[in-house]
Amino acid sequence: MSQPSPAARSQVWVWWVCGLLLLASTINYMDRQTLANTSVQITREFDLNEKEYGSLETAFGLAFAVGASLFGFISDRTNVRWLYPVVLLLWSAMGFATGLVETYAGLLWCRLLLGLFEAGHWPCALRTTQRLLPPDKRALGNSVLQSGTAIGAMVTPLIIKNMVDEHVRGSWRPAFQIVAAVGVGWVVLWLLSIRSGDLRTIPSTVTPSDPQEPATGSSSLTAQEHVNGAGRSFFSLLPTRRFLVLIIVVIAINLCWHQFRVWMMKFLEQGRNYSRNESLDVNFWFNVMTDIGCLSAGLGTAALFRAGWTVHGARCTVFGICSFLVALGGLIPWLPSGPGLICVLMAVGIGALGLFPCYYALSQELSTAHQGKITGLLGTIAWVFPSLWHYGFGAWVDRNKSYDIGMMLASLLPVLAWVAMCLLWPKNVDEEVG
Repeated sequence: MSQPSPAARSQVWVWWVCGLLLLASTINYMDRQTLANTSVQITREFDLNEKEYGSLETAFGLAFAVGASLFGFISDRTNVRWLYPVVLLLWSAMGFATGLVETYAGLLWCRLLLGLFEAGHWPCALRTTQRLLPPDKRALGNSVLQSGTAIGAMVTPLIIKNMVDEHVRGSWRPAFQIVAAVGVGWVVLWLLSIRSGDLRTIPSTVTPSDPQEPATGSSSLTAQEHVNGAGRSFFSLLPTRRFLVLIIVVIAINLCWHQFRVWMMKFLEQGRNYSRNESLDVNFWFNVMTDIGCLSAGLGTAALFRAGWTVHGARCTVFGICSFLVALGGLIPWLPSGPGLICVLMAVGIGALGLFPCYYALSQELSTAHQGKITGLLGTIAWVFPSLWHYGFGAWVDRNKSYDIGMMLASLLPVLAWVAMCLLWPKNVDEEVG
């Protein structure tokens, strides 16, 4: 007997699955952020300079770039019900192993493999929201998904603050292992919640006239999306204006986000002389703001659509508001430690993660059949640039002993992405040109 399609499942179930995606994002970022939150202690114990620390993030990022395309292609050809828990268990294993390493080489390999397997999260997650939600609700669904990254980044400083004694060598190790162990529970919940037919892939050979297509697809996919997914090859999508805009957007918002994710603790402790606990507190509240901003972006987009705005107009407006909040970070070089700096960082936090739900929703419009490959290729592009940036930025800090310029430049990039989105994104498929 065939399994019911997602169309036959209740809205409660749909949003429960979105909640599981939130939890997966939370675990993803907890595994990732444990290093950033213990970076000062680890660099001291392993006797690393800033360039070597930056190399850890470069290894993670370049491996993530490879994994994004790899798992993107796999997710279009494999049942996500099984692929998703496999990659989550693999990245959790790498996080656990990080707590065991004794050498810089071992640490480097763990970060590299963690990045490779963590990359599988996004193709799987975005294929899931594309299959479950109609276009006008995807920004909201993606904001729920993305808000998990903020929760993970928010919870991690609390774990570090309460578990890690900065004066005790090796006290950071159990934190990596405890965070990694959480992934096993998620796998159980996922397999109990998802049936084999719920997230079925759409063959690229299906045509719009295929009478079986409506029976196998989710009601959340529009007729135009079935046409886009079936009628175009993956490579024919790459020279379009839409894909060009997505490249600009994904580079800008990821470089901005990862600059603050990777370097915030070092900027606060070594650049502004905050204590470790003060820096963890600021990092915690920064990530509270990112979660507020992320969920607000999804809710705001949905509210504007209900008020009569076009879907694209609502997305551009919300993206623009978030971009200008982040641009306040351009003031960082002129701000000493104190309330002014903290307020600017909180504004950056609100905007930085709110950019992503709109971007994800745009990427889901290109193709149904090739969603995994699109997500993967854009993920590869997104991670190559920040990864090389971390290496160069670490060398810059070693020479100049300042984090300010990097924080300022990263804060201004989303405004450029917003301009590209408003001016270049075509109003309909017919306007696309190679």
